[in-house]
Amino acid sequence: MKLTICGGRLIDPAQQLDEVIDIHIADGRVLALGQAPAGFTPERTLHAEGLVVAPGFIDIGAHLREPGPSYKGNLRSETKAALAGGYTSICCRPDTSPCIDSSAVVQQILDKAEALGQAKVRPIGAMTKGLEGTHLSNMAGLQHSGCVAVTNMRNAIDNTLVLRRCFEYASTFDLRVVFYPEDSWLKGEGCVNEGALATRLGLASVPAAAEAIGLSRVLHLIENTGVKVHFGMLSTARAVEMIANAQKRGLAVTADVDIAHLIYTEKEIDGYNSQFFVEPPLRSAADREALRQGVRDGVLSAISSAHLPHEEAAKMAPFAAAEPGMATLETVLAQGLSLVEQEIISLPQLVERLSTGPAKALGLNSGSLSIGQAADICLFKTDQTWTVQHGELFSAGENYPQKGETLSGQVMFTLVDGRVVFER
Repeated sequence: MKLTICGGRLIDPAQQLDEVIDIHIADGRVLALGQAPAGFTPERTLHAEGLVVAPGFIDIGAHLREPGPSYKGNLRSETKAALAGGYTSICCRPDTSPCIDSSAVVQQILDKAEALGQAKVRPIGAMTKGLEGTHLSNMAGLQHSGCVAVTNMRNAIDNTLVLRRCFEYASTFDLRVVFYPEDSWLKGEGCVNEGALATRLGLASVPAAAEAIGLSRVLHLIENTGVKVHFGMLSTARAVEMIANAQKRGLAVTADVDIAHLIYTEKEIDGYNSQFFVEPPLRSAADREALRQGVRDGVLSAISSAHLPHEEAAKMAPFAAAEPGMATLETVLAQGLSLVEQEIISLPQLVERLSTGPAKALGLNSGSLSIGQAADICLFKTDQTWTVQHGELFSAGENYPQKGETLSGQVMFTLVDGRVVFER
């Protein structure tokens, strides 16, 4: 299909573009910017005056809930939610049921996603069998089947020799590892940030040192093995500092922060509000400021959704017994735009951390609208106000802490391979 997007403000950090310019698309790829090629006649024109046109967003580590309990969500509901949030590619996490530790499960997910024809799904495989942390998975087979990286999520690999062997295996095949740093012994049964608030509420806590120690261990192994590691969902000031130092030393490390830790602090849990029970826990205001500075500086090159949909009952237990996580895919853009409104980050920085940054972190050939690239595009209106209500959202998850709030900023169109797959 031939399509023209005209009159929109194109922000493409990969090309350092921020200007009003037309985009011409043919055969699912960007054909030209600006002047239409001779003889080009579009079959459809999207009039984008007043809209921002950006590379489709890419998420690292959303839970799409399939295979697994369908009452929490499935590929159809969650990839539709992704499109409504401007995401064209979702790198889904492996802690499904069964987990993504075999080529058969990978193929099942890819076949279902292709049949749906919604957002692109790029699985992240399990680094150890069953995510149990003892025996290495067939990482080469997972990579061959379509996994873009491997991870063990927050499941501990206590034996450092096993972790080293994982890294050596991944490095041999130039396969990236997504690592969520945490010392499992220090975390224990903790569910909130260590500090006065945790003490007052009588809840078991997770010290910031748990993240720093887990990170330090992995950084030493990276130096030994040369593996490429992306650290996911960092939450502390110390972790940002350690990543910055590692990057200055030339280590092949990248990192992200999830949107919740850029917006909220531990104060949100006061009153035992389980909607704000997440892993890692929400931290102090000082930690949040360091994370924001890390995004500004590019030390944290990506913002992740940490999308983890739950049914309403999952959040109704006492705080420590509730299930952690938020459903976020449809609200990340608006929350990110609130940071732009507060001049915490710029709009081009937000677009970069949601598109180009994640693509580079995982070595994906996407995140740009240069000529010849796949036309994965989102068009959004920065001042479009809307109210967060479950019945009007596409995700099956009901754990949106912003329920009833009015947000500003909404996706109007999402294109995947030049097809309009979502239209507000």
